[in-house]
Amino acid sequence: MKIATAAYPLDVLTSWAQYEDKLNRWVGEAAGQGAELLVFPEYGAMELATLAGAEVAGDLEASLFAVSERLAQADQVHLRLAAEYGVHIVAASGPAATQTRPVNRARLITPTGQIGVQDKQIMTRFEAEVWDVIPGNGLQVFDTVLGRIGILICYDSEFPLLGRALSTCDVICVPSVTETLAGYWRVRIGSMARALENQCITVMSSVVGDADWSEALGDSFGAGGVFAPPDRGFPETGVLAAGTINAAGWTYAQVDLGQVAEVRADGIVLNRRDWLGQIGRDQPAQAVRLR
Repeated sequence: MKIATAAYPLDVLTSWAQYEDKLNRWVGEAAGQGAELLVFPEYGAMELATLAGAEVAGDLEASLFAVSERLAQADQVHLRLAAEYGVHIVAASGPAATQTRPVNRARLITPTGQIGVQDKQIMTRFEAEVWDVIPGNGLQVFDTVLGRIGILICYDSEFPLLGRALSTCDVICVPSVTETLAGYWRVRIGSMARALENQCITVMSSVVGDADWSEALGDSFGAGGVFAPPDRGFPETGVLAAGTINAAGWTYAQVDLGQVAEVRADGIVLNRRDWLGQIGRDQPAQAVRLR
């Protein structure tokens, strides 16, 4: 299948029609290039807060709930586009209100009208200490006609045990937003490590550009990327595709999940199978004095 992953700029929206037009353009362009799985970034839905006006969009607390109130309506747009173009879409994540505090929620939307929900597991310092966004539902494995798909939202991709929980997935999507190049590389390195450990495909998307109307986002640095285990049938670098930093648009990669099955069964190395070899050997290391 062909995968499209977004380097997505946030806009100040003046109408709902403008938002629909933007999504129509983005999805139509990727589908026109033959993409079957489209991945939008973390907190890409925050542009919905601008529909409530500049004061709300610029208020940390108010912006959370302004976006949450629009997510169901946004999902209807994604459902229509997924059906129209016959594509699966990982919709840009956004805050979703719960009985306590909002969670950071991505949704996998199918062309047959189904919605899979995945919340972020581990909060960044800003989310936890300033925004008070909380962890949500547990990790899900979505069994689709394209293959088994999982989602690790940004910081989640930097934790090996979360990746291991998705070890049955063929593709792990990593929607992200990072405010520095160092942040981009942390997520990219995490994504590549998860592809290595699980012998699977990982797909990183990013918010790019300036959103100075938001105290939460500001300037974002990133690019789309599609990564694989550096093993038989894949690039020696493990990089199937990588976009240019902060160049808005889609990055595409052609992916053969048969190759994933092959390296899992008979790769040069078998990281996914040999993970269990750590058990019992992962105790605290013994200190040995050499001075």
